[in-house]
Amino acid sequence: ALFVTVLSGCQGALMVPTEVLAVQHYEDFKKLFDKHGVRVGLLTGSQTLKEKRLIYEQLKAGNIDIIIGTHALIQEKPEYKKLGLVCTDEQHRFGVKQREKLQEKGGNPHTLIMSATPIPRTLAIIIYADLDISVVNELPGGRKKIKNCVVGTSYRDTAYNFIYNEVKKGHQAYIICPMVEDSENCDMENVTDYSEKLKGFYKGSVRVEYLHGKMPEARKNEILHSFMNREIDVLVSTTVIEVGINNQNATVMMVENAERFGLAQLHQLRGRVGRGDAQSYCIFINTKDSDEASARLKVLENSNDGFYIANEDLKLRGPGDFFGIRQSGDLLFKVADIYKHHEMLMLAQDTVIKYADVLEGRFEVLKSSAGDNTITTL
Repeated sequence: ALFVTVLSGCQGALMVPTEVLAVQHYEDFKKLFDKHGVRVGLLTGSQTLKEKRLIYEQLKAGNIDIIIGTHALIQEKPEYKKLGLVCTDEQHRFGVKQREKLQEKGGNPHTLIMSATPIPRTLAIIIYADLDISVVNELPGGRKKIKNCVVGTSYRDTAYNFIYNEVKKGHQAYIICPMVEDSENCDMENVTDYSEKLKGFYKGSVRVEYLHGKMPEARKNEILHSFMNREIDVLVSTTVIEVGINNQNATVMMVENAERFGLAQLHQLRGRVGRGDAQSYCIFINTKDSDEASARLKVLENSNDGFYIANEDLKLRGPGDFFGIRQSGDLLFKVADIYKHHEMLMLAQDTVIKYADVLEGRFEVLKSSAGDNTITTL
């Protein structure tokens, strides 16, 4: 889409949530487009003022065809000569207002938003009511299905040995903990203590580092770069790595206190592995001895189908908790119900799409006769 935009004489912008991902995309785009004469630029928060000014000048003059960046793209200073397409990757990490800011810079450019988080169509209709929705539900060629298992805490040492064997094959692993540090009121694992415990287990034979969202941005980027460059074997992290990192060499994802996460979020975490051609594995540690927790995690163990998992998660957690945090409004309705009336909701959307031109024409006639203040088109 960005290439077609450039061929049409316009500029394209791709906004991503992390600097590491922006650099990865930039390097990939350069390899892909340099031979076609497409000029690709990079804009991130950590660049020097001199570097940013040069990018601003090139954008305004039209000397950059595709710009890739983080939130820096929506700051006041970047101006575009002719912005034709705005792409937002991992869109759920950006607010609606942030996406609108980038769109406003180009004078109503085309918009493409992407997310690897599978969303049930009933929920997607509400969140993206003004957009056409396309679903890509196939694995890229050459990738193998991830093998999953749900186990109790007694399996930890076995899991550590399994990770050790993967590291000795030249691969890497993630271990996810829900907490940053120890808390008196919580018995969940935390990255600070866990990484020390893991270093003690491996006794220097495996390089272990930890990562969490409270770290300074520069330190986070440093750790992620080291992991990408294979200078770290096992990265103990919070869910900060849920998006924004593409390491094809990582083959093991182990999640502690897995029962504490939503199924859609666990599926997203699982997506950090299986990105290369090597067999990958996901280990969910269930620390809660309950039938409900086991049944939820079994959904993940038995399926890699993100849309099936998302629907199950929607039933279990409700739409307000779907993305892992409680959202205001909770999508409660006075008349309809998102679960009971999902078929009617989808039929309504299909009908509006089918007769959009007719409906819009009739609304315009009504508005012109009754006045703009009387009838509002939604």
